[in-house]
Amino acid sequence: MPIQDTTNIKEKIISIFKIRGPSLPVHIASRIGLSILFTSAFLAELVSDRKIIISNMRVGSSPIYFIKGQELMLERFSQHLQSKEKEAFILLKERKILDDKKQEPAIRVALRSIRDFAIPFRKDEDIFWRYFTIKEPEIKEIQKPIKSIEKRIIQEKQELKTKEKPKRKPIRKKISQKKNEKFFNKVKEFLLEKSIEILDIKDFNKDNLTLKIRDNGKEQLLIAYNKKRINESDLIKIHKKSLELNLPYIILSLGETPKKLDELINAIKNLSRIEKLE
Repeated sequence: MPIQDTTNIKEKIISIFKIRGPSLPVHIASRIGLSILFTSAFLAELVSDRKIIISNMRVGSSPIYFIKGQELMLERFSQHLQSKEKEAFILLKERKILDDKKQEPAIRVALRSIRDFAIPFRKDEDIFWRYFTIKEPEIKEIQKPIKSIEKRIIQEKQELKTKEKPKRKPIRKKISQKKNEKFFNKVKEFLLEKSIEILDIKDFNKDNLTLKIRDNGKEQLLIAYNKKRINESDLIKIHKKSLELNLPYIILSLGETPKKLDELINAIKNLSRIEKLE
């Protein structure tokens, strides 16, 4: 393709962005009459030339491209966020600023995944998140009413506790929450070391953590058991869950696989089928 043609195509792509705003490669390809492959190559060159920007979020497997100044228009793609990511997006948009340590573990992970909308900043040694449309000078003004609201919520919770008899001792609950968070962080660090991306949190309780992950480009189900020994019942449950979601699965535990379970897994590997003899 002649150099002039290439330049014309790039200029046409830029003009499309100015009209359409943030777009997927398929939208640009249909406008310029080229295949997705060639269009993606042009988009990559424009990103390299800093003429356009690529988003962190994905719609399916495709990123979103846009030109500087169109960041706010990315909000219209928030419907494509995963369940927990969407929950974190809505929460941050409503509150404008979130204190990281006060969020549940699933929301903390999700905030780190929606980098187009959640901007981290530090206050002393603590991590906070601001909605991407909030500028730094606005932070102090926003934090004042937030602190007032948080104080009122705490007071209301304390008043409610005095009226209702707690089912569990507060100390035990606090210890349990810390243990759960410690286990979650341990799993997260393990996945980070293996360069495995967390896509969604399917379930999280004191016994196990079920995640949808991406490992080497492939989506899988991962269940991490917060115990040293897993049994046949655990294996059957995660197998059923993997069939339900149509995903292969990985199991993590705090200890070695029991010998009997190891032998059962190895025995099943080469099993073709079982038939009834009549």
